[in-house]
Amino acid sequence: MGVYPVVLSQTKFVHRDSLKYPFEERGLQFGDGVYEVIRIYQGEYYLLEEHVDRLFRSLKAIKIKIPYSKVEITNLLLDLLKRNKVTEDGKVYLQVTRGSAARDHAFPEHTTANIYAYITKQHRNIENIQHGVCAITQADIRWEKCFIKSLNLLPNVMAKQVAKEAGCYEAILHKNGRVTECSSSNVYLVKDGSIYTHPTTENILHGCVRMAVERFVKNLEIPFIEKAFTLDDIDEADELFLTSSTSEVLPIIQVDGKMIADGQPGPISNKLQKAYEQDANIHTEVIKK
Repeated sequence: MGVYPVVLSQTKFVHRDSLKYPFEERGLQFGDGVYEVIRIYQGEYYLLEEHVDRLFRSLKAIKIKIPYSKVEITNLLLDLLKRNKVTEDGKVYLQVTRGSAARDHAFPEHTTANIYAYITKQHRNIENIQHGVCAITQADIRWEKCFIKSLNLLPNVMAKQVAKEAGCYEAILHKNGRVTECSSSNVYLVKDGSIYTHPTTENILHGCVRMAVERFVKNLEIPFIEKAFTLDDIDEADELFLTSSTSEVLPIIQVDGKMIADGQPGPISNKLQKAYEQDANIHTEVIKK
């Protein structure tokens, strides 16, 4: 299979070898790859081991092989941090695709995976953490393998955009009224002192902060029940919150225009956020409205 040398890039006709990126890249053409976003606090990774473990689970699930071990990937990420002389809060985006090859749906036989990572500054959104955010609900139209942190994020992107246009922080996704997760975070409901959240099936992402929360609740002796709650349950919730690597433990105080309880972050959400800060060795100054 041959490719003619002149390609269209934006409005220019250029030689294929002069492009800044490989246009026959499977991540670009098929979403054939996986990724991780890892939080950095004051120049140190948080939950690095958990993220690397999940990366390898995702790679195995879509049959991408890389010539590196978990230890080697970890050391490369640590070296990236060192070479950038990072001392502040940020995040690293790590992506692995099946590689560059002539476009064909079937896996190429002799292709090396493409791996890259870069660091950006990421300030903590303290005001949202302390005062809470609003969300909307939307049908979950994603595929059935959401435990894979795949590059195929268009349904998530569309859901997040609808939330943004509604002036909200997140979109809570549901299948026939049963809540799965949010467009880019896990979500939890608190009722009568217990936390409810969707089980870690293939239908949701197994969040690294979620794993940390499970540790926290054991120490705090808070019941943690892996059972999907419904949209109707949200109306009667005492608290609602979400978790992710960039959101931390974030209270949701309004859904679809309706207040959750008294419209204030609840005690369990606050306790878990404090446990998060202790675990990550960070500190939050109180911001007054």
